Amino acid sequence: MSASQTSDAPTLLVKIFGKDRPGITAGLFDTLAAYSVDVVDIEQVVTRGRIVLCALVTQPAPGTEGSLRATVHSWAESLKMQAEILSGTGDNRPRGSGRSHVTVLGHPLTAESTAAIAARITSVGGNIDRIFRLAKYPVTAVEFAVSGVETEPLRTALATEAAHIGVDVAVVSAGLHRRAQRLVVMDVDSTLIQDEVIELFAAHAGCEAEVAEVTERAMRGELDFEQSLHARVALLAGLDASVVDKVRAEVQLTPGARTLIRTLKRLGYQVGVVSGGFTQVTDDLRERLGLDFASANTLEIVDGKLTGRVTGEIVDRAGKARLLRRFAAEAGVPLAQTVAIGDGANDLDMLNAAGLGVAFNAKPVVREAAHTAVNVPFLDAVLYLLGITREEVEAADLA
Repeated sequence: MSASQTSDAPTLLVKIFGKDRPGITAGLFDTLAAYSVDVVDIEQVVTRGRIVLCALVTQPAPGTEGSLRATVHSWAESLKMQAEILSGTGDNRPRGSGRSHVTVLGHPLTAESTAAIAARITSVGGNIDRIFRLAKYPVTAVEFAVSGVETEPLRTALATEAAHIGVDVAVVSAGLHRRAQRLVVMDVDSTLIQDEVIELFAAHAGCEAEVAEVTERAMRGELDFEQSLHARVALLAGLDASVVDKVRAEVQLTPGARTLIRTLKRLGYQVGVVSGGFTQVTDDLRERLGLDFASANTLEIVDGKLTGRVTGEIVDRAGKARLLRRFAAEAGVPLAQTVAIGDGANDLDMLNAAGLGVAFNAKPVVREAAHTAVNVPFLDAVLYLLGITREEVEAADLA
């Protein structure tokens, strides 16, 4: 029977719930098979060892519905389970236009915050069609399939709610593109790594306080990024080039960084980094982590000493967005299929240019401007925003 034929035809919703065990699904449909019904829809959920199995089937032959009901109830009772059978017409009502995936991250995820998100979805005309868990650690991540409201107004409404209740929420449009190949580009300092590379160099040069002062002036808006970069690098003049190896050894990856990159690569994604730091570090990260792209500023070294200058193209705020576009073109990935991750104002152009911009433990101005924010200290939480479950991550690690 076709979908159009079942749209107004009588149907039965058969619901089974109780303690999960092997064979329940097969047993229910073996029982129903005796009545030659067709399956219209199935939904099954197992939570803490309890199963809820729903089967929407066509109405059995005239005069046999009573027998079907009695047989299903008897079968369920034999397994110490409960059964509920409801008569009705047709299938589920059509989903509304505008479909999105809403990912919610909590550490922990409270009932109060879940209620607030659900209520906000409803308030803007959205309908929650399905909810399932993506991960239970290191954070709790759940995904809502939502219809009835366009992605952008839903994203705006939930961003405001998320900031108010203190959870991370990402909203992306549904469709085949979500499973297409993507390019992920991330900032380095305080994103991929826990350090600020210029400060590691400054520690070896004994000018940490001076570098910090220039950084503070830049944050106050007294210097733009390029001016502050030149001023800070000038303080490194005369430092022996051997310090590069020492700094590389001191760099600490952000928790979850290796898992994020390893999983993305196994899924066929391309991964790159852009940095206002230095190629002397990013080139090493590229080799160690198997990155596809890497670009940063380059410290000039002459006769084994840092000259206090940088060479080549300056990677600043505009430069990061420009490099995202360049990497996407080289990767053959549409800009809409790119994901950018960063923490500072210097990343804003890149975050806004990407199909999905993720502010990672970012400054408030960055969180407000990005598509979504992650405020837990685990970089691999970004995987959940892409609809990748913890079980899939673990399965990839075992492959």
